[in-house]
Amino acid sequence: MICQLYLITPPRLDPVAFKTDLINALDGGAVAAVQLRIKAEDGGPPDREEVRRAAEILMPVVQERDVAFIINDDVELAAEIGADGVHIGQKDMSLVEARIIMGKDAMIGMTCHASRHLAMDAAEAGADYVAFGAFFPSTTKKSKHHPEPEILEIWSNTTNVPCVAIGGITHDNCAALIRSGANFIAVVSAVWDYKDGAGEAVRRFQDILQANQVESPEQD
Repeated sequence: MICQLYLITPPRLDPVAFKTDLINALDGGAVAAVQLRIKAEDGGPPDREEVRRAAEILMPVVQERDVAFIINDDVELAAEIGADGVHIGQKDMSLVEARIIMGKDAMIGMTCHASRHLAMDAAEAGADYVAFGAFFPSTTKKSKHHPEPEILEIWSNTTNVPCVAIGGITHDNCAALIRSGANFIAVVSAVWDYKDGAGEAVRRFQDILQANQVESPEQD
């Protein structure tokens, strides 16, 4: 599997205004998924109705381009609105419970920090992808976990479950993660805060992705 771009929304946004940026980003190049990750002003869990309203505005933009629309944390809401999947953390609902609610065809990803042990547990429980990070300092989300790119290489050489690299990823530092075997690179501010606009940011990422692609080894 080649490496693809996985966009995560800013934690605070006006969905009506953000829709334009999202359209520009998706029209800038190939994107595998968009995760709606809204947080409250204090960084805590958001109001469900705020997330629902944002999803009602943004999900059609994403899905009509055949891009997966992922909800962060809220499994029940993801299932209710017909999102393509949900991303859950280690302290959220279990994968088994999430699968029962979301159904067999939904995409379910799990945060695994810097732990291959957590990632193996998630894979065995049926995760469609695991996320490692934060690889670099991030202004979006503080993390105590900072894996080395080697974890991506080890993971991609030992399992078929895709892995997402996340945390402070920019145009300047993503190449090593791509070459190490990341199936997806998840980006936030490097796209939405890019000086030349979100569309140009995606185009730049696509150029870097194409220049650094490494085919993942086939597993039995």
